[in-house]
Amino acid sequence: MNLQAARKGGLFFIARMLFFYQLAVLFSLLFFLGLLLRNLIDFPRLPENSTYAEPFVSVMVPARNETLNIEACVRSLMLQDYGSFEILVLDDNSTDNTPELLDFLVKESDGGRMQVFRGEPLPMGWHGKAWACSQLSRQAKGELLLFTDADTIHKPDALRRTVGAIQRSGADMLSLMPHQELQSFWEKLLVPLIHVILLCYLPLRLVSTSPRPAFSFANGQFILFRRGLYERINGHAAVRDAIVEDVWLCRAVKKAGGSVVAFNGADVVSCRMYRNLKEIWEGFSKNLFAAIGYSTPGLFILVVMIAALYVLPYAFLFHSLMAGESRVLLFWLPLSQITIALLCRLIIARVFHQSIPIALLHVFSQIILIAIAFNSFIKIKFGRGALWKGRSYNFS
Repeated sequence: MNLQAARKGGLFFIARMLFFYQLAVLFSLLFFLGLLLRNLIDFPRLPENSTYAEPFVSVMVPARNETLNIEACVRSLMLQDYGSFEILVLDDNSTDNTPELLDFLVKESDGGRMQVFRGEPLPMGWHGKAWACSQLSRQAKGELLLFTDADTIHKPDALRRTVGAIQRSGADMLSLMPHQELQSFWEKLLVPLIHVILLCYLPLRLVSTSPRPAFSFANGQFILFRRGLYERINGHAAVRDAIVEDVWLCRAVKKAGGSVVAFNGADVVSCRMYRNLKEIWEGFSKNLFAAIGYSTPGLFILVVMIAALYVLPYAFLFHSLMAGESRVLLFWLPLSQITIALLCRLIIARVFHQSIPIALLHVFSQIILIAIAFNSFIKIKFGRGALWKGRSYNFS
């Protein structure tokens, strides 16, 4: 009798713990849904009306092996309906046709507005993009400094509207989330995770209202600085060894007492950051472990959270269906969790013009994200480090 009572007590304890676990997952997902809805309000599009003053803007584009992108990017910048700007491009020791394309673009540029510079060798302790941007900033003449990636395309009003927005806000740094061009299946499945992480986990209102560096967001595809603040933080030298240099720039701005604003820039800038699974795998692996400060406990917590919120509910539901059961603990609560997680993903897909059918495969994107997290950890801890565009980085 004592053994039977002990077994019943043990089963009761397990059932109770499972109940609290399922409720914790459910309420966490409801919180993330609420945060997503709030963030959609606090992440507005750029104002339509333009600025009255036109401060001189240096538009800077670091380019390394960008044969597929550089022409479209530079041509879109040349067509800006803003009067006072220069375009500076740095060829970061490319091994493809990027230098030849840049020489051709310089020859056809209007009035010498565009200049091209050849990159110096990468010093020890520097990340390639930070070094390229630092070299560009030394050549810049602008009162405002715009850093944008070579895989971006800008609508003609992009510069005018962003300058107007930073002037009206009084901010020292402005960043956008461009429209992400998604063409292949893997792009449509995995790249939207960037939006999920941004909109479901970070209270964007606090990016602009709180001085705390913990609430930081920036997207290196488009960052506009006031020159004074950029120089005060020592520019990209402040993030020379930061793989996720954009967010760390934002943190540096806040630590220096500056202010930051963020906008949904989907209607003014677009970007195709990756083109296939290999590029996505390498790009995400480069950034993920670095984004959590190379913290092994942080990585473990992240993997457990992803599994608990997005993967295990399917395991519970599958078990219930196979057993022909419909208990609250193993069927209805997991079904509710899956519904809320999919609702978040579908809202993001709707707002940012992403594939609705592929959004329904959200669980598979999360499983792959777990695999990428382990790959990022193993490469940096036990391998050559993060690999990107022919260079290896390990600043852990």
